[in-house]
Order: sequence, then C-alpha cells, then structure tokens
Amino acid sequence: MNATGVIVEYNPFHNGHAFHLEQAKNISGAETIIAVMSGNFLQRGEPALVSKWKRAEMALKAGADIVFELPYQFAVQQADIFANGAVSILEAAGCSSLCFGSESGNIESFHQTLSFLGKHHAAYQERIRVHLDAGVSYPKAASMAFLDLNPEDELVDLSKPNNILGFQYLKSARRLNSSMQLYTVARKSAGYHDEQFSSESIASATSIRKALFTANGEIEGIRQYVPETTYQGLLQYKKEIGAFHQWEQYWPFLKFRLVHLQPEKLRCIYEMEEGLEHRFLSAAIQAESFQQFMEKIKTKRYTWTRLQRACVHILTNTEKTEMPNKPLKAEYLRLLGMSKNGRKYLNMHKSDLKLPLISRISSHAAQQLHLDIKASRVYAMGINAPEERNLMQQEFNQPPIMAD
Repeated sequence: MNATGVIVEYNPFHNGHAFHLEQAKNISGAETIIAVMSGNFLQRGEPALVSKWKRAEMALKAGADIVFELPYQFAVQQADIFANGAVSILEAAGCSSLCFGSESGNIESFHQTLSFLGKHHAAYQERIRVHLDAGVSYPKAASMAFLDLNPEDELVDLSKPNNILGFQYLKSARRLNSSMQLYTVARKSAGYHDEQFSSESIASATSIRKALFTANGEIEGIRQYVPETTYQGLLQYKKEIGAFHQWEQYWPFLKFRLVHLQPEKLRCIYEMEEGLEHRFLSAAIQAESFQQFMEKIKTKRYTWTRLQRACVHILTNTEKTEMPNKPLKAEYLRLLGMSKNGRKYLNMHKSDLKLPLISRISSHAAQQLHLDIKASRVYAMGINAPEERNLMQQEFNQPPIMAD
C-alpha cells in the first residue's frame, strides 16, 4: 500500500479540506491518506476550536486514513520549523508523496522558486536584513526582499500564506533528502484569511470560526460549508464540552501569568525577545480582554501571529531551554486515530516506520511528550469543570480513534 501525506490543522474541517483530500488521492494515485495535524494549539498561536481528538475524528470521517499529531515543539512555530516537523513525520511514516494546498496550484513553480532563491541566496538574505532594519516584520521583510530580486512571472508569489507553507514543505523535503513526490492543489474559492462567506459551499476556516463566535456558538449558519460529519461533531462537542475554544477564555490565565512574572523570568520564555517583556507586562495590567491586550502590544515589527505564539508559550510556560533551536525532525509518531484502511496500512508497514509509534501515553513516553502534555493540560483549563477534567483525562486515557 502506498500513502500520500497532507499537513493540516482542520480548525475546523470544512468542504475545502474534503476537496483537498479527494484531489490528493486522485493526483498521487495513493491508496492511503496520512494527515499530520497540529495539536490543541496552532501555528498562528491560537487554541484550536475543538480538541485534537475531535478534529482527528472529523478528518477520519471525511476521508483521512491515519492522523498523527504534529508535536507542540513544531506546531506553534514559524513556517520553516512547522514544515520541518510535519515533513519529517510523513517521511518517517513511509509516505511516497505529499500533497499541499496553495494559491499557486503549480508544483513546477515551487521548484523554480526554490532554485531561483538558491542562486540568489546572499542577495536575498541581505535584502531581508535591510527591510528588518527598517522595522518591518520578518514575513513582510522576506516578501519585500523576494520582490526586490525581480522574480520571473512563473515563480510563486511568496506573499500568500499557503504558498509560503508549501515552499517551506519543499525546502524541508530537500533538507531531509526525502524521496517523496510533491504535489499541490489550488485552493478553491475562499482565501486563507477571508473573513466573509463568498461561495455557496466553500469557505475559509477563518470565516467559519468568525461566524461561529459572532453567532455565540450557534452553528446552523455554517452547515453548508462543512461536511455533515463535521457539523454533527461540532454539535456534539458543544453539547458535551459546553463551548468552543477561543483566546478570550484563556485571557484570565494569561493575565495572571503576566502580572506575577518578573521581567527577567518573562525573558526566559520562548519567542520573547529582549524588550518585548516590558511591553507585555505593561499591556497586561491595562487590558481587560485578550483583544485589547493584543492591540496594545502590536507593533510594525511583530506580526499578530508572532505575538500570539509568544502568548501561547507564556500560557504553557515553555522556556527557551525546552525548545531546540530550529529543530529539523520529530522524535516520534503520535497516533491520534485511523480508519480500517489506516489500520491495514500500519499493520503492513509498522516494522518499516522510521520513528517510534506512540498510540497511548505511558510513563516511558511522558518525558518525550512533555510539551504536548503541558499544552493539553492548559488547553483544558479554557473550559469550566467538569468538562475541563474530562479533557484533561482524555490526554492520558484516550486510545487512538478507530473510525469505520
């Protein structure tokens, strides 16, 4: 059995994701789809709408065969580190291909862009430094530096979020000397950051989340944009847990952490650069909500996403010493769930896996997974007891989800 890999967050799983899975299988000719999915906190520095277990279940019911968790060490990170972890997991799981969504939809343009930047590496890095010195954020500086090089029309637009991630997947695959074939599928209708519905059936996860929270958690308005299995899963989660997760629920905990931390302790937190600690501490005292806090700390130099990631690391008390500098590979395969076809694949390939397979947390695995465990405990705090206790226990008691 051959497998194609996808790298996802599914926050939540929607019709565009279902289209991606269908196309990934068609383009690659694979019999099995393996998804690497972020855990309870995401790349943009946000708590996931619903838990990783519920999101894994949604994915399996909609066409994925195996779901592995992308460890916290990679999930709440900038694009290149995020890509390193995800690609290394797919490689270790024996995928013959990787298929990602992009604004480009043309894989050859990604290869050409990688070659172009390789030839102009020194000039590219110098232009990035010039723009950083002018006070803009790193993503903006990288985008401006790319344009400074007068790229040809057939190259990828690296100002687009999915193009950026796809480009990093290609770089990571090259770095790992991976044999995986890379494919890309053009995103349908909705853009990554679109906040409004603009199609009858396809909407971005951003617009779906906005609609949910604007409607105070009522989900009927998003029904046409998600598979029925996602819709029913969201209904069940709301009934069982009581609410969907968002940053405002965690603001009291973040504020408590900040007002009790000394500046020198805050500087030890991962992604806290010198000088930011004073801005964070001052804003925490004044702000009455997470939105207010973010508006007070936002600067031209730091993106909203970058600052949110720092907030997640403060919340989880993740220090710089716990996060290796630019980690290249994951250390384990954390199995969240599988279909019957996924079980068949693992049974056939289990001895060929290049990383340890962890299907349940044990004392042996706990140290290796300590950042993931911390993140799950903090995530559970966003919901009032007894639902909080149920989510906490789920991390240790939950076996992999077995979907029909």
